[in-house]
Amino acid sequence: MNINNIVESVINRASVFKNRSVLDRSYVPERLPHRDRQLALLAELFKPTVTSPGSISITALLVGDIGVGKTVTAYVFGRELVKVAEKKGIELRYIHVNCHSARTLYGVVQSIAAALSLSIPFRGLSPREMMLIVLNHMKKHNLHALITLDEFNYFVQVAGNDAVYFLIRLYDEYPEAEKRLHYILITRSLEVLGSLDPATESYITKHIIKFDPYKTEELFDILKQRRDLAFYENTVDDEILKYIAETEGYDKGGRGNARAAIEILLRAGIIADYEGSPYIKIEHVRKAIGEIREELLVDISDNLQFLQLHELMVLKAIIRKLRSSGEGYIKIGEAEEEYSYLCNILKIKPRKHTQVYEYIRNLKNMGIINAKISGKGFRGRTTLISIPVPLDPLEKRVDELIDKRLVEKEVNTI
Repeated sequence: MNINNIVESVINRASVFKNRSVLDRSYVPERLPHRDRQLALLAELFKPTVTSPGSISITALLVGDIGVGKTVTAYVFGRELVKVAEKKGIELRYIHVNCHSARTLYGVVQSIAAALSLSIPFRGLSPREMMLIVLNHMKKHNLHALITLDEFNYFVQVAGNDAVYFLIRLYDEYPEAEKRLHYILITRSLEVLGSLDPATESYITKHIIKFDPYKTEELFDILKQRRDLAFYENTVDDEILKYIAETEGYDKGGRGNARAAIEILLRAGIIADYEGSPYIKIEHVRKAIGEIREELLVDISDNLQFLQLHELMVLKAIIRKLRSSGEGYIKIGEAEEEYSYLCNILKIKPRKHTQVYEYIRNLKNMGIINAKISGKGFRGRTTLISIPVPLDPLEKRVDELIDKRLVEKEVNTI
């Protein structure tokens, strides 16, 4: 097949996606699941911007780990505040500055000016002079602005205390001026703020809004919202979403990172398309996790070398049952059955149930498998087992080690 045919055939191939853009990091949803509290706190805090504009400058600090919704919450709040202001006849602009890119005071002020469509020659001007031009422009056109400084920790580290003080406490120098600038600061932790002088740090931390990692149920809701927008009907089952949510859910030992969960869903869809599958399978999700969290596959592979023969046999049994079932989880009884079957093939006496259970507990403690107690949908209580990485490369390595252990066993019996 020539190059043109390859490209054309891939482009024309049926896809599970109907709108892939809603899985992009830059996408801002109309509805924001499980961040109502943070939105309400922001609304209460920034209420004066629309009830008594110009009376006070407000600063809020959003704190939380990666992927817990800080950035998207700021975007959604900014969008909604602009709408409320417009209804009241107030010209409010929302400006989002990523301090990972604009790390200096000059860069931040220039970004603000650009967002306000200010075309002025910045060459030779100091940040202070640029900011005065911005303030005069805002006064002349009766503008107000809510400015989010995302990744604020980078700005603190690079620009330093004086730059932070100038930007955030600008109106201390102009107490009679109308307060047209307001700030949302986003950082992963409060630790970096310790480098600021106590007065500046105290001012910034006056209004802290915390973002906790997402739990499994919350991630499921987020994924369901994105699934319904991004994929054609019947291409992504709820069980797929539950599996991803449990992989990342903070209450299940994950990081509570919605960004990572959405990325897994996106990549699983891409893999399904590449393989020509009409829907996303569990193995597509495992492959997606393997791509995103390469270190996980490396860690698991490294830990395999410490397993004894029967532990490896149990792991191989789990892999085989997961593959044949096509499900995210199998019951411990199914794994034990398959383990006994494999032992019979190799003419090895299988270990008893209590020992198999110990092997499975050890595999879980080593991070090689995931195990949980069954919930709704199962009769009685049993242990459910899953593997968070692609099965094929894992089984290949397990087979190599089983062969090695069998050879060692033979040598030891001679």
